[in-house]
Amino acid sequence: MFKKILLSTLLLIAGSAYSITAEEVKSITIGETDSRVEALAKAMLAADDKTAAFLQALSDDAVKVAGDKILVIQGDKVVDAVTQAEVPLPDDAEDVINNNRMRGEIDSALAALKLFSKDDKVRAAAVKQLQSDADETKLPLIEKALATELNTSIKDQLNLVRAAALLGSADKSKRLEAAQLLATSGQANTKTMLLARLENETDAEVKAALGAALRQVESALAWGDKLGALFSGISLGSILLLVALGLAITYGLMGVINMAHGELMMIGAYATYVVQGLFHTYLPGAFDWYLLAAVPVAFMASALMGALLERSVIRFLYGRPLETLLATWGISLMLMQLVRSVFGAQNVGVENPSWMSGGVQVLGNLSLPYNRLIIIGFAIFVLGSVAWLIGRTRLGLFVRGVTQNRPIASCMGVNTARIDTYAFALGSGIAGLAGCALSQVGNVGPDLGQGYIVDAFMVVVLGGVGQLAGTVYAALGLGILNKFLEGWAGAVLAKIAVLVFIIIFIQKRPQGIFAMKGRSAEA
Repeated sequence: MFKKILLSTLLLIAGSAYSITAEEVKSITIGETDSRVEALAKAMLAADDKTAAFLQALSDDAVKVAGDKILVIQGDKVVDAVTQAEVPLPDDAEDVINNNRMRGEIDSALAALKLFSKDDKVRAAAVKQLQSDADETKLPLIEKALATELNTSIKDQLNLVRAAALLGSADKSKRLEAAQLLATSGQANTKTMLLARLENETDAEVKAALGAALRQVESALAWGDKLGALFSGISLGSILLLVALGLAITYGLMGVINMAHGELMMIGAYATYVVQGLFHTYLPGAFDWYLLAAVPVAFMASALMGALLERSVIRFLYGRPLETLLATWGISLMLMQLVRSVFGAQNVGVENPSWMSGGVQVLGNLSLPYNRLIIIGFAIFVLGSVAWLIGRTRLGLFVRGVTQNRPIASCMGVNTARIDTYAFALGSGIAGLAGCALSQVGNVGPDLGQGYIVDAFMVVVLGGVGQLAGTVYAALGLGILNKFLEGWAGAVLAKIAVLVFIIIFIQKRPQGIFAMKGRSAEA
């Protein structure tokens, strides 16, 4: 079906009476690669839909040679490549062999022909493919496409493709024009083309123009790299924020060192996987909306597990941090083994809905993926919800009261044991939301939480224990710092540098970025 649609969208040159000839078909199909490539270039000068159909058949290995006849296999029938008449398949018919170079030339020619498709996406994909292998032989088609192109974005890209094709011209003026046009491109492959041309260029004027264009392209790429690192840092910071928000409640407000926090996040990710499977099986038509159902399910699954842990284990260990740490570490190992027993030890795949696929192309070397943008927005939403819950609701008032002075809160009639359970369940549920978000950007496996638990504790401690604002600053700050250091020193050294920075910072300011206000604050 796809091939039928593809063939129907290929080149339709208005008013052209040209049709591919027997001699051209033979020259493109038989002979040495150099002569076949030359024949293909000549045929492209006035190609029509029959030329496109024949090239597609060559690309699909559906062409055979029998003596002086070129035959095309179309399903269960055989037709003559020129007359399109149905013929029997001779016993001596042989397959056409296309080496890698010939396949590349055929694919490039098909991409050029798709510049005339009515579908914007098909034309955009054709332009993108041509950017890396445009040459002067395709200029007639490129210029014809430019004359009819109405989409401004595609037309701009086509101009760059035209410039890339002009770059190899023997005409000095065309090479100068190409240098001026390519200077406005901020794409990495443009830099590669300019560097390759500079090595072979002998004309001093053209060489100077190419050098100026290269410097301009490198400047644009440098800005793209910087903005890309900034966006990656914000993206990592939003994920750290989601992971650390739950910990800011269980550790920051309640003082519980919960080493199973990462596994509660893992439960949220697996809950998302289960919801995805249910939609695949029972609601395939609504699959794109499975994530909306997975968000509350992930929250509830982790919140219920957190409430169970608090009621059965943690409530007996308040005020005993070492025992709490060891107990929750043991629980984390049990939860990982439970997941391995139920889902297996291998990672499971969680798909992005179609509306989270793709991204926004900001610069030539900077694309902002939709899934990352949505997770940043989701982190902001969760942060706002937690701030409202803690600061504006009755439950939040009770949590703050119990945190600051448990005996007085109990004397005022607050059921402190129930509030502890609610608060721990809330922090665990937020961890589940973090797991749901992480399932959209990485693998889901039993060890998912282990990669984030240490970073989450660092965020909470650096931001200030019990301070949501500090958690935000610390998460974004560490995310951005880590990504910029990665580009300078590599991933391992960046981690070490961030850890050293946190140690020095805590030595100088033990209370973190924001000190806790109130009577519970340490002097």
